[in-house]
Amino acid sequence: MSTDIVWHKYEVNKKTRAESLGQTPRVLWLTGFSGSGKSTISNLLEQKFQEQGKHTYLLDGDNVRHGLCGDLGFSDEDRVENIRRVSEVAKLFVDSGVIVLTAFISPFQADRDLCRDLLEEGEFVEVFIDTPLDVCESRDPKGLYKKARAGEIKHFTGISSTYEAPVNPEIHLTYKDEPAEQTAERLYAMLEEKGLV
Repeated sequence: MSTDIVWHKYEVNKKTRAESLGQTPRVLWLTGFSGSGKSTISNLLEQKFQEQGKHTYLLDGDNVRHGLCGDLGFSDEDRVENIRRVSEVAKLFVDSGVIVLTAFISPFQADRDLCRDLLEEGEFVEVFIDTPLDVCESRDPKGLYKKARAGEIKHFTGISSTYEAPVNPEIHLTYKDEPAEQTAERLYAMLEEKGLV
């Protein structure tokens, strides 16, 4: 990074933006295996926030790879860069006063911690969607596990690439066989109980 750039401060800031929206901005970072239900649950959770009049934005792993991270593959190095970029975007959204939901495998604890470190205390909420690998593989909504087992996909999390489960997430949510709507309601209740909504 150049030493010739300076952060310019403005009168309208995170505090004033959050006050105008009437909410506390933060990142709800959903992590788990492919097929664990991250995208489905975050979509339902965002709808719940909207019903409550909250201002949100959902960053989804597949969606950002169509643009912002379209130049990245799935090697460990590219996964790290993918999460670094998303973390910086999430930080900007928090600065705008918005509640950010993310749905990323984000297999490495250090990368999730990077996003936490970019934000102020309490602004990062790690949500572990704890779905057993065999359940994720049996769902296989995109046919990726089948391809990974056949050797057609390299660096596939849980099969040929590591997943580091969160050590101490703010929310540990088991999701196996109940309807996704019920799980999203359960997650919202847990967030409410912890004063995070």
